Amino acid sequence: MRVATAGIGLRPAHVLSIFKETMPEIEFVGYVDPQSTYLGMIGAEVPQFETVEEMLAACKPDLFFVGSPNRFHLDHIRAGLEADVPHIFTEKPVVVSIPETIELARLLAQHGGASRLMVGLVLRYSQHMVDLRQAMADGALGKIVSLEANEHIGPYHGAFFMRDWRRMEHNSGGFMLEKCCHDLDIYNMVTGSRPARVASFGGRKSFVPAHAPTSNAEAEIFHVKKSIWDSVDDPFHSDGDIIDFQTAILEYETGASLAFHTNLNVPDEHRRFCILGAMGMAEGDFVRGFLKVTRRDGSTYAEHDYTQGEQAQLSHHYGADHLMAADIAKYLRGQSATLPVSIVDALEAGVAALALDQARASRQVVDLAETWQEFDQYKLRAV
Repeated sequence: MRVATAGIGLRPAHVLSIFKETMPEIEFVGYVDPQSTYLGMIGAEVPQFETVEEMLAACKPDLFFVGSPNRFHLDHIRAGLEADVPHIFTEKPVVVSIPETIELARLLAQHGGASRLMVGLVLRYSQHMVDLRQAMADGALGKIVSLEANEHIGPYHGAFFMRDWRRMEHNSGGFMLEKCCHDLDIYNMVTGSRPARVASFGGRKSFVPAHAPTSNAEAEIFHVKKSIWDSVDDPFHSDGDIIDFQTAILEYETGASLAFHTNLNVPDEHRRFCILGAMGMAEGDFVRGFLKVTRRDGSTYAEHDYTQGEQAQLSHHYGADHLMAADIAKYLRGQSATLPVSIVDALEAGVAALALDQARASRQVVDLAETWQEFDQYKLRAV
């Protein structure tokens, strides 16, 4: 299995190292990245190339890993499709705008690539979601009616976003897209549909000069997570234009609704969800490691504690990175026909995130009917 990568930052290097651990047959044959800080995580002798096109032509990989900053994804995926690479894995979010979403849909239809692309929406692979899907399949929740959820991250992580290249919307597509596309994807999955209308409010109130630390000791927490490319040192005086809190309301095509809240400055992190169905409910927290499913008569269908055992030792994404690697290994080896999440799922979650930022900026409810009509003309679900 010959693997080439565009981007060798911390996240791509980490994921690729897990892929190699899971699939010893992987051979890294090339990379493109002007800063090879984390190259040692996959092997210091991997050949470097100036451009993606040059690398793909020379290496002819079996798998092309797109781990570059978000704004380069569309061009790099296009290059992989045009080079007829059999499999392409792209980190999330896939693209940074709705026009780019439509363009990629066109490219996928043209190149038959929907089945060739895999995406790193890792929460779909988590044990939480494996167990939730089973509960839903067993009818424990019934028809989904309403949901509430959040993603609240600590100051060390919020500061990373405010210092990193992700602080600029033109690079990342915005915070809701960059960080919360995972969450929006799993709630699309839970409702079995897409958002029809969205509204949102938010801004930047924590990472501003008035709240800058007053001592070196206090400032240390805001530099725990290292940034490399196009970074700045001070998260409180940075030129970033992303938000640090946002509240969103989504109405789905099924009629279900979601209230979602995110904040980048929460000392006691959590990533909670409560899913209410006609026949029961599911409540869980990725950070605190539990899932409880309760039938409408009050009896417990299932209660899971993910803080114990081997899973608890795998810290990245609650152990889901390793679960993703295992599923992708089976898929690439022909041992399974599908994956828990598709490139189409990822694009639909991205549209939801981008529409929420549009709603926040315009202070209007955004109706997605025309967007979905344009997207659906490429019939990617049929592929």
